[in-house]
Amino acid sequence: MPQHPPSGPRAGLRLMHVHAHPDDESSKGAASTAKYVAEGVDVHVVTCTGGERGSILNPKMDRPDILENMTEVRRQEMERARDILGVSQDWLGFVDSGWPEGDPKPPLPEGCFALAPLEEATERLVRLIRSLRPHVLTTYDERGGYPHPDHIRCHEVSVAAFEAAGDPERFPDAGEPWQPLKLYYHHSFNRERMQRLHDAMLEHGLESPWAERLAEWKPEPEWDARVTTKVPCAEYFGVRDQALLAHATQIDPDGFWFAVPRELQERVWPTEDFELVVSHVPSSVPEDDLFAGIDRAS
Repeated sequence: MPQHPPSGPRAGLRLMHVHAHPDDESSKGAASTAKYVAEGVDVHVVTCTGGERGSILNPKMDRPDILENMTEVRRQEMERARDILGVSQDWLGFVDSGWPEGDPKPPLPEGCFALAPLEEATERLVRLIRSLRPHVLTTYDERGGYPHPDHIRCHEVSVAAFEAAGDPERFPDAGEPWQPLKLYYHHSFNRERMQRLHDAMLEHGLESPWAERLAEWKPEPEWDARVTTKVPCAEYFGVRDQALLAHATQIDPDGFWFAVPRELQERVWPTEDFELVVSHVPSSVPEDDLFAGIDRAS
């Protein structure tokens, strides 16, 4: 939790990110998060699950003691990451659904987040929205950013809660109604960005970590055109990287996350990208700020 009340030129503004698992807040939008924290915005992360079934993606952490204590390990990693980013955070309290593998895919485990009743999960998030009163809420697009069942469910819950939070007839026992003013989807992993980084690596005689992925990635110009908002935040890429490294079971420091030199990232793609989906304030796109059109704190 932040040690002091937010202060700075934008103190009084509030931003809520809704994510599926611990580490998502660091791999999606973390540099813009750090930028807004530095400017005085009160940033809150909601983590829908505990990441209990997430794979260990760092070979150095693939040990019996980690596997036996995965729930606690992931919570400790989340605590370190949120301290680095300067955000506050709540757990929505659901269990990770895991990534189903096989053909056909096996059924999802009983009691997991992706199978939780939509109304139950929506009410929990509405309760947090009404308590914390964010002006802006971000989440994943309808594909989940990638098709993990928890990411899809996170999208569904976030959109439902955004719509319900301001309605006094919905969940009347979940607090006084509050309507966030803007809803955004993350577009961190768009193809154009990866292609630009890939090309820059090759121009510098470096091996690109994106070659295989791009070869299989069918261009979707209509999808890429959905980006409305590019937040400049290159000076906070270092904070993002430190937050990523805090999730030691999820992030391999020798893996693709850090294969592209930071200086190259800052020059080639110095923004984090979002899609404005709903706005209850006058706003025009393109934007460079999630708070565009919000001229005062409420």
